[in-house]
Amino acid sequence: MKRFHMHVAVKNIEESVQFYSTLFGVPPVKLKDDYAKWLVEDPRINFAISTRSDVLGVNHLGIQVENEGELEVITERLKKADLGVYGEGETTCCYAESKKAWVRDPANIAWEAYQNMADAEVFGNESNQDEDQEGGCCEPDDSEEGSCCE
Repeated sequence: MKRFHMHVAVKNIEESVQFYSTLFGVPPVKLKDDYAKWLVEDPRINFAISTRSDVLGVNHLGIQVENEGELEVITERLKKADLGVYGEGETTCCYAESKKAWVRDPANIAWEAYQNMADAEVFGNESNQDEDQEGGCCEPDDSEEGSCCE
């Protein structure tokens, strides 16, 4: 079963964790000094926040899948939209190892389709560890292979 994903850049992780835990009625399933994630069942969402961007607000949207077959179907749909799928492949991002594909919609909003494989001890690939990175998470640019964000 698929799960909608939203990643929001926040200024203060503690205040934001308190707010979203109250809103969702549950604590985050993953909490780091710079990142938190909730897997809420109603509504079915993977909601993540991080302090890794100077640009606050919605960082990107996505669809999380449970298996490789679902990921292949969504990736093919993205390719049919003819908007230039990029960043396909395995990556480490947001403290997780994943397989991903990225696209920007007609409004230039970044979307990812991904399958999580395992937890990771680091936020992202070594090239994505710069905390001052514009964009905050680890969305690849159109030419990068295998970047991330969950």
